[in-house]
Amino acid sequence: MNLFRSEEHARAWSGFDPSSAQRMLRPVEWWADVFSNPFFRERGRRDYITWLGSEDGRAAFGRLRDRLADGR
Repeated sequence: MNLFRSEEHARAWSGFDPSSAQRMLRPVEWWADVFSNPFFRERGRRDYITWLGSEDGRAAFGRLRDRLADGR
């Protein structure tokens, strides 16, 4: 993930892909919400890999996938 000071800074980057702008250039609040998903928060668990296969883990991943696909 690349973090930039602003959308203008990101667009000036030599590796910028305009076709990805709509889904990647989001407000910090949007990214904070995405990374607050239990899929990321639970990584400190001793049983994280096992947890991913549990009902809770699968539900968290499903919500994350929906959030990223939805784009809102």
